[in-house]
Amino acid sequence: MNFVTGELEAQTVPANRRGTDLYQKQYVQSFVEKWDELIDWDARAAGEGQFFIDILKARGKHKVLDVATGTGFHSVQLLKAGFEVTSADGNAEMLTKAFENARERDLMLHTVHADWRWLNKDVHGKFDAIICLGNSFTHLFDEQDRRRALAEFYAALRWDGILILDQRNYDSILDNGFSSKHKYYYCGDQVSAEPEQVDENLARFCYSFPDGSQHHLNLFPLRKAYTRKLISEVGFQRIKTFGDFQETYQENDPDFFVHVAEKTHIAP
Repeated sequence: MNFVTGELEAQTVPANRRGTDLYQKQYVQSFVEKWDELIDWDARAAGEGQFFIDILKARGKHKVLDVATGTGFHSVQLLKAGFEVTSADGNAEMLTKAFENARERDLMLHTVHADWRWLNKDVHGKFDAIICLGNSFTHLFDEQDRRRALAEFYAALRWDGILILDQRNYDSILDNGFSSKHKYYYCGDQVSAEPEQVDENLARFCYSFPDGSQHHLNLFPLRKAYTRKLISEVGFQRIKTFGDFQETYQENDPDFFVHVAEKTHIAP
């Protein structure tokens, strides 16, 4: 993506624009460079603890595909924990930043620039697990795109593989208004991430940084039951949903849901 053109496009994206490919115009270089201020790697690591590592190890998974690498946080955590990781993203700016972040920590990412809808064209081999984290799945606005992406995830997994996919608690935002503990995902205490427009088909978030800059993302507000339904209809046999990494929760309480879907039903 051309940096200057990308900046101009991002500034002129209509507030009501809905489209799967829109993220390419919104994740411009200046936004990507600030993304880690929003996450705060140390605070995020403390908030989620060993959650993903424990899930993968408990199921004997080793070879992991991170399909929404972003700036590399989860790929780096898994590499440090001894997993074999392939890091994919549809945005080249994000992949570049992820590679730099890993190199600063004396790690080497195996990166692939890939669109989920044609994932297996660019990412080869079968994986024990796929992670799709950081509320990334909500970049898909069309149901056909969501189904196709999930089918690509399913096909890239071994027969007993698992998918771990997260999302914001859009049910609570749509039904009760926005609130956030600011504890688990977007932990930077000098950055705000709040919706400025929400309806059943669009959640437009504004990200405000200490230097006064603002960036926007247009996202699709996936309801929890709908996401679980799509995952099931693709063929996953069992889905367990956590709320802010807890097994037990009140539906409106978590900021984020994490779905753990198994390709083959294995009795506990």
